[in-house]
Amino acid sequence: MREVLTELLPWWRAGESVGLATVVATFRSAPRPPGASMLVGPGGCAVGSVSGGCVEGAVYELAQSVVASGRPVLQRYGVSDDDAFDVGLTCGGVLDVYVEKVDRSTFPDLAEVAADIEAGRPVAVATVIEHPDPAWFGRRLTIRPGADGSPSVTGGLGSGRADDAIRDDALGLLATGTSATLTYGTDGQRRGEGMRVFVWAFAPKPRLLVFGAIDFAAAVARAGSFLGYHVTVCDARPIFATRARFPDADEVVVDWPHRYLRDEEQAGRLDARTVVTVLTHDPKFDVPLLQVALRIPEIAYVGAMGSRRTHHQRLDRLRDNGLTVDELDRLHSPIGLDLGARTPEETAVSIVAEIIARRWGGSGRHLRDIAGAIHESADRMSALPR
Repeated sequence: MREVLTELLPWWRAGESVGLATVVATFRSAPRPPGASMLVGPGGCAVGSVSGGCVEGAVYELAQSVVASGRPVLQRYGVSDDDAFDVGLTCGGVLDVYVEKVDRSTFPDLAEVAADIEAGRPVAVATVIEHPDPAWFGRRLTIRPGADGSPSVTGGLGSGRADDAIRDDALGLLATGTSATLTYGTDGQRRGEGMRVFVWAFAPKPRLLVFGAIDFAAAVARAGSFLGYHVTVCDARPIFATRARFPDADEVVVDWPHRYLRDEEQAGRLDARTVVTVLTHDPKFDVPLLQVALRIPEIAYVGAMGSRRTHHQRLDRLRDNGLTVDELDRLHSPIGLDLGARTPEETAVSIVAEIIARRWGGSGRHLRDIAGAIHESADRMSALPR
């Protein structure tokens, strides 16, 4: 929903009814992840995408029908459809799409949710997308983690038991920035079946910390911004760490890298989606920085640039400073995948390719050399650190 909010909000504020189609589950090679959304607005205009073009026509017609009837629909699309080339996913994937009517009555707190998203405050929206009792279908719960550890909840799904279970699970999804469909018993029992709930987890952007104000850093910052990271470039040299040199970064910080990272850790601003790239390849910067980074277990990825010789010298210095084998095993160095990169831009692609592979559990091999499904199951993906 994040990607269509700009268009959705004015219609909602004007009292219009909009068809909102959302991918709530994917299997095999489905082209878009859970949370991808498409709007069918007043006058029949379409915004967004649920499949990159494969089933948009069918979803468009379904959304118009849902707006007219007011009854939400959960629809599965896949290659098993009789008319797969008309409405199926010819790429071989399967996806579940939940289509609902959105207006002031069906989503009364949309403006507040949008304000949270815009401000970078974490918020989760849980919606019942399947239940044997039609009265439950489409009920919604909005969850916000409290600063004091006490979450706030608005709305309700039908019982306190269900609300409590889904609140706790939604907070867990928020911690990893993962949107997912969860299954419960009809009254929220964790081991039961019969109710499916889709949780939109609107967490702040994951962070990419780029250390070293060099031309390679500018390219990595640009690639990271394109991938949706909140990018910070940090260097101790004010003549190099300037906004003019890093226009694609969200922040440019002049500070000693190890001190900045330690301060961010102490302030609680690092999490399991944080990525650290060390591009200085200068021992006086990168050794103290890596001493800090490799001892922060929450960080998802730590990579350092340098030649083989630089890498081995750096490992020797880190061992001399007391880092353990397990801590050193977390280091991706030399950084990046073997793409034969030469330019800063090509090197940036190599680096972010390794970050993507680490995030999703990819092998980094040629797809043509791998048998079986291109994408792993949604259950495995949601369990990986983000």
